[in-house]
Amino acid sequence: MSETATLSSKFQISIPKAIRAAQHWEAGLTFAFIPKGTGVLLVPVPKREALAGIAKGASATDYRDRSDRV
Repeated sequence: MSETATLSSKFQISIPKAIRAAQHWEAGLTFAFIPKGTGVLLVPVPKREALAGIAKGASATDYRDRSDRV
């Protein structure tokens, strides 16, 4: 899927309908812009409710952190 969009004079871009439909994006969705080389990665920010239970069963014991790296 190769779609294009043009940056407006107000620095806005409309996401093409084919992309929005394929990703199931709705109006009001918040995005994060992550710089990648000469481009930008556009990532939807999940709502807090969608993250509930994501770490179910995770244990805080036996984890690695920066202090144990060589």
